Amino acid sequence: MNTTEKIYLDADAVVELLGVSKGFAYKIIRELNSDLKSKGYIVIAGKVPTRFFQEKYYGSGA
Repeated sequence: MNTTEKIYLDADAVVELLGVSKGFAYKIIRELNSDLKSKGYIVIAGKVPTRFFQEKYYGSGA
C-alpha cells in the first residue's frame, strides 16, 4: 500500500505504518484530529491528513 499518494490516512493505514492495534490507531487519529481542531482546522472523523501524521511521527512533511 502506497500511503504517500493519499491525502488522508485511515485507521488501517495507521495500523500498517505503526504496527499497532486498530483500536490504538483510532486513538492516535482522535488525538491528532483534536490537535488540528484546536488550531482551527476542519477534521474528518476516522481520518488524519497524511502530512500532519508524518510531521508528528517522523518529524517532517515528507
